[in-house]
Amino acid sequence: MILRTLLTLGLLAAPAPAATLASAAAERPAIAWQECPAYSDDVLHWMGLDDQRLPEFRKLFGRTECGTLTVPQNYADPGGKQITIALTRLKAADQEHRLGSLAVNPGGPGGSGYLMPIELTMTEAKLNARYDLIGFDPRGVGYSTKVRCAGGKQGPEPAGPVSEELARKVYDQVVKDNQACGQSDPGFIGQLTTANVARDIDRVRAALGESKISFLGVSWGTWLGTVLRSLFPTKVHRMWLDSVALPVPKMDVFTEVRAMATDRDFQRMAKWIADRDDVYGFGTTKAQVVSALTELRKAYDAKPVTFTDIDLTVTGRMIAEAAGQPSPGWPEVAQVLKELVGATGPTAPPTIKRLFGDRPPPTPAGVPERHNQTANGAFFCNEDQGARTFDSAWNAYRERLARYPVTGEATAFFPACAGWPLPVQTTRLRSGGSLVLSGHLHESPSPYEWTLETRKAVGGHVVTVDDDVHGSALRVPGCLAKVVGYFETGRVTATCPGVPVPTSTELPDRAELSMTAPR
Repeated sequence: MILRTLLTLGLLAAPAPAATLASAAAERPAIAWQECPAYSDDVLHWMGLDDQRLPEFRKLFGRTECGTLTVPQNYADPGGKQITIALTRLKAADQEHRLGSLAVNPGGPGGSGYLMPIELTMTEAKLNARYDLIGFDPRGVGYSTKVRCAGGKQGPEPAGPVSEELARKVYDQVVKDNQACGQSDPGFIGQLTTANVARDIDRVRAALGESKISFLGVSWGTWLGTVLRSLFPTKVHRMWLDSVALPVPKMDVFTEVRAMATDRDFQRMAKWIADRDDVYGFGTTKAQVVSALTELRKAYDAKPVTFTDIDLTVTGRMIAEAAGQPSPGWPEVAQVLKELVGATGPTAPPTIKRLFGDRPPPTPAGVPERHNQTANGAFFCNEDQGARTFDSAWNAYRERLARYPVTGEATAFFPACAGWPLPVQTTRLRSGGSLVLSGHLHESPSPYEWTLETRKAVGGHVVTVDDDVHGSALRVPGCLAKVVGYFETGRVTATCPGVPVPTSTELPDRAELSMTAPR
């Protein structure tokens, strides 16, 4: 057994001929290591670091290597135009017991992973003890080659229920924007696909001199992981994917299943509110709470209220968005909804003012790009196999309004990829290599069903997390310890502790809501 393992790892393989080694060295891509970007304290504060954590960031960043790797823009034309991928490496602290390289991706699509090795290491994660952590900006993002195009000009958020006339105007604008974007630089934008990012990662693996690479991905990063594993099944060591994306990119299915999961989690929140009727007053049963909040949403659709002291207009859609928040925000959501009952303005109730009264500070110079909207749209639309017609989206939206009377209004009423002019590109999924899929029973951004569907498509071991918080496996110490244990030993678990549902109605010191105030 030991001999077989050593042979598998190549530790007892016969020495390669000198000519073979020379050939391999000549073919191996080279990383251009260079000085890392300089970040001021203002930039790091803007990114969420307080003064107490600045020294730790700077110490880790001082250990970080930064570089770029040249890759083909189009892998079907490897000798054609080249682009660059920006990456970072935080070498394992324990080099004597180093296990290899571990690439990390935070999701998106369009999210930057350039600083993710540092961000992970500043948490409870001990992944950097025995792994070199590899962060990178996917093509189209951050310090990697990218472009920007006009898009997303869908008009102001409606002040009341969306009419078919308004929906058609939005649809026409989306078509116009998507066509302009896709045609602005089709040679580059058409190559913003998950498969190409996976190929870029494999080039990084080769440039690092690794025979295999491990991978940790969240959200869209899980789709990237399944594609990487499918294209390079013998080049992946260990892989953990948290909050798993749907295995077939169809934006209409994406919207529909998310809407179902959002309402399902809202039903849990309605029960939580009913159990605290003495505080919130919406009823003592889940049905009573649902009925009361349905009427509250309708009231704000019929008559939106503007609070002049914080530049905020509350509509029925905002009620729907509040009702779709995960459990850490339930005390704030319930208090906001309570304060909105009978609110007429012009000044905002206290909790609403606390949550929406402060605008983000101006962005200082030198802030690294954390998300690229052009890449986000391109990655989705270059792979979207779903329906994109106005009628299909509008009819589905109307059905969701009836099916989900509180949360349905917060769902999309137009197909985001309508009019996209570039061809759909697909990837055939297959199994290969060690894989763990952690799915969250109650979350809505990546419904638990997608974890099971992905296992059916590519195999792997499912870890069930009993919470509704997207990507929490990397934030809950008890679960994070199991992630680290898996990467170090290969051992897997059946369950992982999640974020507990609040038991208190007291409001936290920091806002837990992720809602964006409508403008």
